[in-house]
Amino acid sequence: MEYRRLGRSGLQVPVLSFGAGTFAGRGELFGAWGSVDVAGARRMVDRCLDAGVTLFDTADVYSDGGSEEVLGAALRQRRDEVLISTKAGLPTGPGPNDAGAGRLHLVRAVEDALRRLGTDRIDLFQLHAYDAGTPPEEVLATLDVLVRSGKVRYTGVSNHPGRRLVRTLDLADRHGWPRPVAHQVYYSLVGRDYEWDLMPLGHEEGVGALVWSPLGWGRLTGRVRRGAPLPAGSRLHTTAEAGPPVPDDLLFDVVDVLDAIAAETGRTVPQIALNWLTTRPTVSSVIVGARDLAQLEDNLGAVGWRLDDDQVARLDAASHRPAPYPYFPYERQEAFARLAPPLVGTPA
Repeated sequence: MEYRRLGRSGLQVPVLSFGAGTFAGRGELFGAWGSVDVAGARRMVDRCLDAGVTLFDTADVYSDGGSEEVLGAALRQRRDEVLISTKAGLPTGPGPNDAGAGRLHLVRAVEDALRRLGTDRIDLFQLHAYDAGTPPEEVLATLDVLVRSGKVRYTGVSNHPGRRLVRTLDLADRHGWPRPVAHQVYYSLVGRDYEWDLMPLGHEEGVGALVWSPLGWGRLTGRVRRGAPLPAGSRLHTTAEAGPPVPDDLLFDVVDVLDAIAAETGRTVPQIALNWLTTRPTVSSVIVGARDLAQLEDNLGAVGWRLDDDQVARLDAASHRPAPYPYFPYERQEAFARLAPPLVGTPA
């Protein structure tokens, strides 16, 4: 397993990390993702650690806290061998303080996460969404207290607009508060919007990308095919509207190229899609999930080898979409050339 520094920090993370969204399976959305129990989670944790996957990601909203509970139980005897990442900020109840990044909610969210995870510290604590209603000074000062208390080691954000992240970084620098070192973002061969604004920002400011839904919300599994119905058991039957939209023409153009490269390399479609992501600037770690050990094993096969330049170019071309304004006047390759060699996501 390759390890990389998380942004401009001293924390080293594996290029593949494990997302525990399939643990517990409470509720309609997360029940469709998976329902791995504690025994199954222990088997997955053991296999991950055997492969060098040491970072485990979850959130308080995953299965109403059930994911944290199952992950904590699965890690109970191996806590010092792993890094735990969790997130808070999305609604966890009906009350006015059951969401957001205000001091009351964040402190309570950390305490609740520590209890559910059965641990005394969170290695990476991320704001799950931007809270426009809370002064950023309050948010950062609260995170500073949590870091100084030892309950949180590093901080990050998820799904933040670029201008809001810039403001956060500026305030952290000005006051000496902890800077976010990670941005958990959606990025895949069928969803490359991250590249136009957040990737250059992450490069310039030393914020590493943790990639969620790297298989395009379950579309790049190799089972979704042009002209064919969705396969039985696909979570897209019930969750497609909750995830990032993907035009059919883009999806199937990309799948055609993935199929061709799979035939050339003997790799699976998901392995190729994941491997492509590990080569992108600013990517510190790609988060993979699994419903069972077979799926996990396939995902683990995404590293330890490289696509050749021609294969990367074909995937780039198939997945390319015109840049949004104000980026469309500029050639994409020129923009990428300015990012090389990347400061973020390079091998430790």
